[in-house]
Amino acid sequence: MNPRTGLTTALVAAVVAALVTVAGLAIAGRFAPGHGGSSGGAVDQASIDQAVANYLSKAPAGASPGASVDEKKVEEIVRGYLTKNPEILVAMTTELDRRQQTELESKQRKTISDNAEALFRSPNSHVTGNPNGDVTVVEFFDYNCGFCRRALPDLVKLIENDGKVRVVLKELPIFGEDSEAAAKAALAADKQGKYFEMHQKLFNEPGKADKAKALRVAGELGLDVTQLEKDMAGPEVQKALDEARELAQKLELQGTPFYLIGDRTIPGAPEDLQDQLAAKVKEVREKGCETSC
Repeated sequence: MNPRTGLTTALVAAVVAALVTVAGLAIAGRFAPGHGGSSGGAVDQASIDQAVANYLSKAPAGASPGASVDEKKVEEIVRGYLTKNPEILVAMTTELDRRQQTELESKQRKTISDNAEALFRSPNSHVTGNPNGDVTVVEFFDYNCGFCRRALPDLVKLIENDGKVRVVLKELPIFGEDSEAAAKAALAADKQGKYFEMHQKLFNEPGKADKAKALRVAGELGLDVTQLEKDMAGPEVQKALDEARELAQKLELQGTPFYLIGDRTIPGAPEDLQDQLAAKVKEVREKGCETSC
């Protein structure tokens, strides 16, 4: 089951649970002593809408319409409502996505504040741009991530256009051993002063990023390849990778690339990434961070 199918299934369950509650109460009330009932036996739509809204906001557990309710009647009401109002699923999906994103961003802001030193000032991460810049941008990436490759020119343009931006690069090899080997090679190249050159060539040259490609690129850059391989296996390189993975887990990252601009975030590589980066840099520069950064 893919995430969207699973989400839709969950939403249907939520709608049904809410509707069953209202429909059950309506039916039970309709046949209760002293209750005159309503014309045609229809449940008030406003009540159903309110029940769905309440269900989403409070998520009541196990609400039961009561043993006296006719299950078939409840099913007919629920089926009829969903058939006549399928757009409610779209509205619920949008609202649920919004709430989940808001909750995630709130958690990420706290994580950023609690881990500001490791995120923005770790000695294990390469810094490019202006090392003394007034706004720091952090990127988590994988050398075999197509979106990361597409995003590289936007980050380079940001560095070229804004001389006061400081950029921290964190390798997050999520696509297996080849990605990890490429990440280790880039970190090892930092010891020979060629990190950013290696970084760009691993993205820009065709083919999968792996150890063979990394060593070839290192030779083209004039690096000591023998020393590079030794450094790739060293504890400092492994420490950098472990630190980035731990931070990614704390931030609950769903993939790469992922950008921090101060305590603002950009997940993925939207088409207007360059504009978003510039706008958030300007915002942080003018307003500062809401948390520690």
